[in-house]
Amino acid sequence: MYEKLERRTFLAMLVLVSLAFVFLMKPFTGPIFWAVAIALIFHPVQQWMRGKVGDRPNTVALMTLTLCMVIVVIPVIVLVSSLVAEGVSLYQQIQSGELQPGEYLDKINQSFPAIQSLLSQFDIDFSGLRERAVNAVVGGSQFLAKQALGVGQNTFQFFLSLALMVYLAFFLLRDGSRLVELLIKALPLGDERERLLFAKFAEVTRATVKGNLLIAIIQGALGGLIFWVLGIKGALLWGVVMAVVSLLPAVGAAIVWVPVAIYLAAIGDMVAAAVLTAFGVIVIGLADNLLRPIFVGRDTKLPDYMVLLSTLGGIVMFGINGFVMGPLVAALFMAFWGIFIREFSEHDSDLALTQEAREEADDRVPD
Repeated sequence: MYEKLERRTFLAMLVLVSLAFVFLMKPFTGPIFWAVAIALIFHPVQQWMRGKVGDRPNTVALMTLTLCMVIVVIPVIVLVSSLVAEGVSLYQQIQSGELQPGEYLDKINQSFPAIQSLLSQFDIDFSGLRERAVNAVVGGSQFLAKQALGVGQNTFQFFLSLALMVYLAFFLLRDGSRLVELLIKALPLGDERERLLFAKFAEVTRATVKGNLLIAIIQGALGGLIFWVLGIKGALLWGVVMAVVSLLPAVGAAIVWVPVAIYLAAIGDMVAAAVLTAFGVIVIGLADNLLRPIFVGRDTKLPDYMVLLSTLGGIVMFGINGFVMGPLVAALFMAFWGIFIREFSEHDSDLALTQEAREEADDRVPD
């Protein structure tokens, strides 16, 4: 009796201490998550380097992390800095009156009066829609300007988070396999289930990060390129914006290039509008429709609608990190239920076979 009380008390304290540790780590969720993602994504590279260098864990982890910094972290920082700078410039142009988003919408309305008639059939007021669109553009540029100011004021916090992510990534690259084995021993889910879930976690993280980022880079580069070719101002800004919004499946970069194509048609530049529309539908849209199922849906083994819903839900719940965390939660949900259905179906089948065998045995016994 006393031993049971001790065990229950210990388990209760274990839960409490674990929850306290989770809340303690909550402010560092972003750096910890991306450190884990880096370790998972670059694990094959680490294995390849280990084959070349030999069993030198510190050297291999440092080389892998350096490669990650050169090809991923530094370019992302430069790209985000460029986006913020372009956003600040856009906000300044709007504030000075040099750029007036409302005039663009008025030009579209004047050139295509059928749009207002179509909106009125659905009881949508164009003036209200115009005001919301202008506020969205102004708000977006203002947000980027505030982010630029925030980066300047919180430089220490930014570099602290970056240093923490790099520091954790080094140890996860070096000791990741041992940590996984330790977790498998500690978690009371059964070793086979735990290995399956960890494999699913790694698979989905690699697929969503590599797939979504690769698709975003491709679509953003294609969108920025066509904007630059057509002479549209702020090609770099809009290319980065298209890269960001392309993280949303099924919607993606069309949020940016479709309104621009409509505006080009409204001002009479039909050639540019036709070129942008054709390029957007055939090239940018085809890149999303072909690459996303290959890089994301195939590896995560999630249907397209589940990827879309989980991505949107993840972004709402976790912010920008949600484009990875959302599909990850959905994939783990599917994995847990898959294990449950498989194991309990087998258990029920075994019970049914046992019952059937008993009935057959009873039938064989003479009265």
